[in-house]
Amino acid sequence: MNKKIFSYTLTIGILVLVGFIVKGTFNQPGIDEMKAGFKEIAKFRNANNTGPVQRIYIVTVKDSVWKEMEDYGNLMPHTKYGNTKVYYFMANSNVPTAIQPGEVNFDPSFNKFCIALYEKSAMSQVAFNKNPLY
Repeated sequence: MNKKIFSYTLTIGILVLVGFIVKGTFNQPGIDEMKAGFKEIAKFRNANNTGPVQRIYIVTVKDSVWKEMEDYGNLMPHTKYGNTKVYYFMANSNVPTAIQPGEVNFDPSFNKFCIALYEKSAMSQVAFNKNPLY
């Protein structure tokens, strides 16, 4: 009788634990829950799968919530030994729609409208700079 009660209790405990794990997995915060109003305007990913992968994103925001911008950058895909850049612009400003790889990623005439830059380097070093292109 004691073995039956113990096995039922253990089974119920394991099911409750698995239920909490599944609930936690599906209830992760995402981009939709952020208040800054992110909208991806343009993106670039080079086709190089054997070397460094370069990802560049142009994103507009309705409000400059710096913490959410950094969190948004952390949610973007990143490849080991690759580089990910996210340029942030205000939604009502001039925004580039064409991206090119390299050091200069868009027409420099848009530099004054860039309010922040999130960059994750090849060794996963994160840099978040406000007004980076002035």
